[in-house]
Amino acid sequence: MTDFLTVSDGTEIFYKDWGPRDAQPIVFHHGWPLSSDEWDPQLMFFLSQGFRVVAHDRRGHGRSSQTERGTDMDTYAADVTALVEHLDLKGAVHIGHSTGGGEATRYVAGAKPGRVAKAVLVGAIPPVMLKSEKNPGGLPMEVFDGFRKGLAANRAQFYLDVAKGPFYGFNRPGAAIQEGTVQNWWRQGMEGAIKPHYDCIKVWSETDFTEDLKRIDVPVLVMHGDDDQVVPIADSALLSVKLLKQGELKVYKGYPHGMLATQADELNADILAFIRK
Repeated sequence: MTDFLTVSDGTEIFYKDWGPRDAQPIVFHHGWPLSSDEWDPQLMFFLSQGFRVVAHDRRGHGRSSQTERGTDMDTYAADVTALVEHLDLKGAVHIGHSTGGGEATRYVAGAKPGRVAKAVLVGAIPPVMLKSEKNPGGLPMEVFDGFRKGLAANRAQFYLDVAKGPFYGFNRPGAAIQEGTVQNWWRQGMEGAIKPHYDCIKVWSETDFTEDLKRIDVPVLVMHGDDDQVVPIADSALLSVKLLKQGELKVYKGYPHGMLATQADELNADILAFIRK
């Protein structure tokens, strides 16, 4: 089933809900500037394993309302809460990639008892990406200003450049560019709206998830490629796992930010093993 949920401020959130209703649910949180379609390889795999899979398009992204309202992590998490309650999901596993990893972290940290069983963070943005006195290992503001400049000047070309370059590691010597993967990334990005995409850069670069990570009391698998050129592992996964009460770190040598697509079979198997143990 695919449908829309209208949340409290009138925004329509598009979502997919597939699989047996009595099976354990897995909720997927996509990265910027993509949509729930980012999770196609995982949706099909976990359906084949008997799970109920749920994925939504974040507001301003994909098929959800192209609203400029609520472009902040608290509202993103509130939209997830509304969807979880609408579908009455219990004992769910929440899996987030990149910006979606931040959204999953914020949601899981404040979720009602019984709603969440485990979480998985893949190439995720927590604890915080922006460099500051409190976070000297972060990335400088100039990096994120570059994203804003490229997006505002020519979004279509910028999205092609990101997908062909650092996102999937296709800019590395000897890398074989997967044109279909690039075009699918571009398609998802262009389906959303430029204003909420632009504003979301501030959200994924400046939101601090330190306290959220400390609050989470369910097991969390942190997965990261050590050649991630978008969310450097030293500033994210290596710090996040130290803040989690039940954090487990798995590092993938040479893998890029978009490893969920380029190395889907390996990551799917590792996530399945974590869920089942």
